Amino acid sequence: MRSRGSSPTHSNSPPASLFVPNRFKGKLIVVEGIDGSGKSTQMSLLSHWLRSQMIAVAFSEWNSSPLVHETMQRGKKKKMFTPTTFSLLHATDFADRMERYILPLLKAGAVVCADRYAYTAFARDVARGVDRRWVRNLYSFALRPNLSFYFRVPSEVALGRILGGRNAIKYYEAGMDLGLSHDVEESFRIFQGRILDEYEAMTQEMGFNVIDATLSIEAQQQQMRDIVQKKLGKNLQAVALRTLERGTPSVEETAAVL
Repeated sequence: MRSRGSSPTHSNSPPASLFVPNRFKGKLIVVEGIDGSGKSTQMSLLSHWLRSQMIAVAFSEWNSSPLVHETMQRGKKKKMFTPTTFSLLHATDFADRMERYILPLLKAGAVVCADRYAYTAFARDVARGVDRRWVRNLYSFALRPNLSFYFRVPSEVALGRILGGRNAIKYYEAGMDLGLSHDVEESFRIFQGRILDEYEAMTQEMGFNVIDATLSIEAQQQQMRDIVQKKLGKNLQAVALRTLERGTPSVEETAAVL
């Protein structure tokens, strides 16, 4: 496993051959991390901050497409999924959101903030035993993000946050389908530890901007904003100018949450 320091890591972009280049006016920002890392909170804060800068912002969340929602819920409830079927359904969800929401918004010049991206599949599916090359090929149609944040947190800290926020750990979240342990908390530790290892192995390859998710919420958010301003500042200024010229940011109004 790679060393886990506390300072942000500013790396190169993901391999050019892995994803399709984003040649649109809009920008794609994604967050990644194990369950309980706090990435969703940070992305929400970043989205609100960008909107306060008069930037048209849209939000897209993992596993949120209505196309597969009912099937996904039924399969989880009945515990029907194998690692491969779970992987394929998530890829279908991702493809639907990419074509129906993310691409049109980027073409319109919006900043799309994605809570989890293809990297989630690269980590989770492989942790479930699915072939790494097969999974990556499955998402080869995806656009290359302009910025990718990875929130690094020990699994014990993540477990504490989850248990502090709700009554129980979810079946698939804990990897109970893999038979790792009869104890749900122990299964969570093992499974999320595997996912954590996959993220760590991808950090340099994918060019993640690493945030120490054990820092205060305020400190993490400031790091995110500093990185966004440094790497996308001029582009975001152009987006803001286009928004002002249009008047009301219609992209924001019609696609604030996807």
